[in-house]
Amino acid sequence: MDDQSRYDAGMKTRRAVLGEAYVDKATQGVTDFNRDFQAFITRTAWNDIWNRPGLDRRTRSVIVLSVSSALGAWGEFRIHVRGALNNGLTRDEIAELLIQVGVYAGVPAANHAYKEAAAVFAEIDADKPA
Repeated sequence: MDDQSRYDAGMKTRRAVLGEAYVDKATQGVTDFNRDFQAFITRTAWNDIWNRPGLDRRTRSVIVLSVSSALGAWGEFRIHVRGALNNGLTRDEIAELLIQVGVYAGVPAANHAYKEAAAVFAEIDADKPA
């Protein structure tokens, strides 16, 4: 695959996982300064990694939530809570994942991750039509 094909495939995956609206908003923030980096992560993370055949998207979401919470990468964590729901994880499964994070990455990380996930759930619930 050439770079453009990898980018196109990565963007398709990124949109499927994170949602059209999120990606549209994020791509509006591309500047001359970050353009090369954005293209790089779209090709490598969203295509070369997310489209590998060895794991399904649901499993990849579990990994991303676990690692981002362990690292305290809260912006990335919040983005991927939505992605995990799009990939079929339930809120209960995310809560279960965070219990495991507490054991392996520390209670402070898991405690904060619960707060971040709850805030994302509240945003999602607020966006639902009444």
